[in-house]
Amino acid sequence: MTPNTLIVNARLVNEGQEFVGDLRIANGRIAQMGAELTAHIEDRVIDAAGRRLLPGMVDDQVHFREPGLEHKGDMATESAAAVAGGLTTFMDMPNTSPPTLDAAALEDKFRRAAGRAWGNHGFYLGASNDNLEAIRNLDPKTAPGVKVFMGASTGNMQVDNPQTLDGIFRDVPTPIITHCEDTPMIEANLAVYRARYGDDIPAECHPDIRSREACFKSTELAISLARRHGTRLHVLHVSTAEELALFAPGPIGGKKITAETCIHYLRFDRSDYARLGHLIKCNPAIKDASDREALIHALAEDVIDVLATDHAPHTLEEKSKPYTQAPSGLPLVQYALVAALELVREGRLTNAQVVHKFAHAPSILFDVKERGFLREGYWADLVLIDDVPMTVQRDDVLSKCGWSPFEGTTFHSRIASTWVNGQLAWDGHMLVGLPNGMRLEFDR
Repeated sequence: MTPNTLIVNARLVNEGQEFVGDLRIANGRIAQMGAELTAHIEDRVIDAAGRRLLPGMVDDQVHFREPGLEHKGDMATESAAAVAGGLTTFMDMPNTSPPTLDAAALEDKFRRAAGRAWGNHGFYLGASNDNLEAIRNLDPKTAPGVKVFMGASTGNMQVDNPQTLDGIFRDVPTPIITHCEDTPMIEANLAVYRARYGDDIPAECHPDIRSREACFKSTELAISLARRHGTRLHVLHVSTAEELALFAPGPIGGKKITAETCIHYLRFDRSDYARLGHLIKCNPAIKDASDREALIHALAEDVIDVLATDHAPHTLEEKSKPYTQAPSGLPLVQYALVAALELVREGRLTNAQVVHKFAHAPSILFDVKERGFLREGYWADLVLIDDVPMTVQRDDVLSKCGWSPFEGTTFHSRIASTWVNGQLAWDGHMLVGLPNGMRLEFDR
């Protein structure tokens, strides 16, 4: 039985507002919000002392590596890192081994997560050149969406058959989410750099190989297909200023075509390759400082709708290989929220904007039932922020890969507590209790 908790004197950040108040958790849900709530005898009372209380982060893009790639990460380790970072809900990508291409593979992931995932969880169905029938038959209540790799990927998950691509956009019963990079352009660029450097291409060439032109061309194609068929399209990890012209500003509730960017595009740029090398090699590539500034502005102006991580752990041994062998992706869930809150301190975003992009907007986009907001009756997925400086150390990293691109960075806040379904999961220093993440429900 989850104990009742009364959090008093909190600065609640929710739905565009900040206000001082109290919040009661009972039976795993937010039972009451208001001023000067009376403590019940069974309540555990926590004095927030004016600290920020936010809805837990809802991450619409993670790669937790299970099944098949558990040497990099798994449901248990990566979700543990997530709740330590204030991330209480995750949506995991289908490019595992084997890939998640049918209903049976989806259910296998849910079985794996049961009793092991610290956060609430949903799993995308993947698209391939030969699973259009599985996409048509997908129960929209079982997955947040269908992931289409319109750029390079593993196995047959790159959808490059124009007829299949058209059929997916025409018949999909859920939102489509896309990875947009044009593979022929990337391969041509890679050939040029390989002729010059062999396999040991400098890491700082990555944004020129996986170029802004490749991103724009593929994003433009996805949007044209979505407009042709009236598809609900969400473009993942937008990384360039040029792509922003393809998206309209405005509230997410009124859009059929939306955009996401990720925390690493807001905190790193081309100058960081000299220091971090392949540790920040990811797809799409981290590009120029001017792109970073444009993306932050686009978040503030509601051109970009969602902020996510694209958490994708690899071992340090894998990352130390030459460019053509070093995999793309970086572990981010544990420090993404505090990294985003630095933008508040810098005056670039407000607390309310961070909460909207990290919690409200993905919940709205994917029709997540009773999560992503501080509302009475909703599940009590909460994070309490302590404004105490913290320097990231390798020994503190909970992801199985054991490293972070933020090592040595001092953030001006830390995660004091995380609650998942009303149960304290992180106490600011360590995991508490047992994993109690739940299967996401979609209100469709």
